[in-house]
Amino acid sequence: MFIIVGLGNPTKEYDGTRHNVGFDVIDTIANKYNISVTERKNRAFCGKGMIAGQKVILAKPQTYMNLSGESVRGLVDYYKIDVESELLVIFDDVSLDVGQLRIRKKGSAGGHNGIKNIIQHLGTNAFQRIKVGVGEKPKDYDLADYVLGHFFKEEKEIMSDSYKEAVEAIEMILQDEIDAAMNRYNKKVVIKE
Repeated sequence: MFIIVGLGNPTKEYDGTRHNVGFDVIDTIANKYNISVTERKNRAFCGKGMIAGQKVILAKPQTYMNLSGESVRGLVDYYKIDVESELLVIFDDVSLDVGQLRIRKKGSAGGHNGIKNIIQHLGTNAFQRIKVGVGEKPKDYDLADYVLGHFFKEEKEIMSDSYKEAVEAIEMILQDEIDAAMNRYNKKVVIKE
């Protein structure tokens, strides 16, 4: 069994913000595989299904971003999964260009408070993750205001394509092809003129 966690903030006001790309990827894969992510479990909305021959739990923690680890820890304990091989976390990254993906087998929090909290609660940074680039914050912006802001019109199409690519990467990871997924998707996004 695999738990795929998309990070974000609950409530309507955060829908479509840069910080909620994890939720958006979960919604994209849930739509593709007709998985309803409405069951409440361990402070998250969850949905069970099959993807690429694997049983999966899709999860959207409802603890707010900075406390994501509380929900993830509860899910890991409840389903008794191996964190290193059966957990995949999807989240936003301001150090990557808009729409750029970066897949990793493990790593530091890189300044991301949601990941920092997950590492703290799990006691390890050895879990698979997909970072989705939301672009660097403009010089005059406050970081919190930037990540809690919405995408510009021209970025929305790029992000929509990026979510589809993230779903393809997830399908590869579920088939134990994370190295191939890294080779395919860990590259710069070419913005079409």
